[in-house]
Amino acid sequence: AALFMENARKGNIVSRANSIGSTSASSVPNTDDEDSDYHQEPYKESYKDQRRRAHTQAERKRRDAIKKGYDDLQAIVPTCEQQDFSIGSQKLSKAIVLQKTIDYIQFLHKEKKKQEEEVSTLRKDVMALKIMKVNYEQIVKAHQDNPSEGKDQVSDEMKFNVFQGIMDSLFQSFNASISVTSFQELSACVFSWIEEHCKPQTLRDIVIGVLHQLQSQLY
Repeated sequence: AALFMENARKGNIVSRANSIGSTSASSVPNTDDEDSDYHQEPYKESYKDQRRRAHTQAERKRRDAIKKGYDDLQAIVPTCEQQDFSIGSQKLSKAIVLQKTIDYIQFLHKEKKKQEEEVSTLRKDVMALKIMKVNYEQIVKAHQDNPSEGKDQVSDEMKFNVFQGIMDSLFQSFNASISVTSFQELSACVFSWIEEHCKPQTLRDIVIGVLHQLQSQLY
């Protein structure tokens, strides 16, 4: 009986030890399995980190675009290449680059307006020349169709002589009446000369006198 009791006590102790060992073993983590899982699964970036990284990249792109824009302006605008003496070799600030760009754009607008006005004037000149060309072509055509009509016409040389005689007479009276000492005297004398020597009756008498002088050459 004593031996039986001793064996039963030893059996309970062994059973309790096995039970404790199994419980402890189950509570201890399996480091081998965890190591294998850690190496197999990649690190997952959190949503907050993703937003921060995307914001950083967007900000970097924005700054690069702004810097490229200012670099392009300095390369395009001629005045940006001519730095002020006070600045020296220092890099132009963004404010100076923008101001020089604005000034250059305003200058281009003025030049464009000036060129448009010149183009408009040239177009008017071209239109006037076209009208004159058409008129002269009609005159030449009419002369070619009726060549006999031009026999009794006055020559260009005779027309010039008549014009020269009229202008010589007017210039003589102009030279005798006009004073060019000052602009005020010139202005006052011109008006009085026009009123006295350029009346229709006076001009008619001048033309008749010139025609009488050139009568022998006209006929």
